[in-house]
Amino acid sequence: MSDLLVVDDHPLMCDALSATLGFAFGLRKVRVASSLAAAVASIREEGVPDAVVLDLSLPDANGVEGVLALRRLVGDVPLAVISADLDPKLVSAAMGAGANGYVGKLLPRAKMVEAFSRIWAGERVLPEGCEPESLEEDEAMVLARGFASLTPQQMNILRLICQGRPNKIISYELSIAEATVKTHIAAIMTKINVRNRTQAALLASKARIFAR
Repeated sequence: MSDLLVVDDHPLMCDALSATLGFAFGLRKVRVASSLAAAVASIREEGVPDAVVLDLSLPDANGVEGVLALRRLVGDVPLAVISADLDPKLVSAAMGAGANGYVGKLLPRAKMVEAFSRIWAGERVLPEGCEPESLEEDEAMVLARGFASLTPQQMNILRLICQGRPNKIISYELSIAEATVKTHIAAIMTKINVRNRTQAALLASKARIFAR
């Protein structure tokens, strides 16, 4: 591995991760992005990196939305979450959304390097106390998997639904026809197997898509 993308909106954390992982693994290139939009732009402009390290709290993505969005772009490339929040439900949701591992931000440097080394070697790494067997049956993981099939535009619409926006306002904010909004909402409900907007918002909340 030679090209790493670190996505974190905290400058000091980005600098620390870049320096630590760049040195520990002899990386040729470490890119940094402070938002999901910047990460997407980096991938589209510079190509898919060899690995991604992603924080779950970003200015434009707070929850596992970032995992879902980047997984669509990077394919099978290792994607590891790094977070100070070790809530088992959030860990479950992130893994269900497509993360290969979940690393705590407060780990000592040596243990953090070891965790990334294991993830990049193909292991499924979780915070201490989170057992893989229990995660497989967790509701948050199962639900998060169901949202993976949504397109970026459908995810945008779902976010606005969760904020309580009516179709007319969604149409205005996304600059699309109201009929198009209705078509997308029907597709969203089919994909995540719900019957109405309220159920869609409830499932998104349980799956930690937009908020913790």
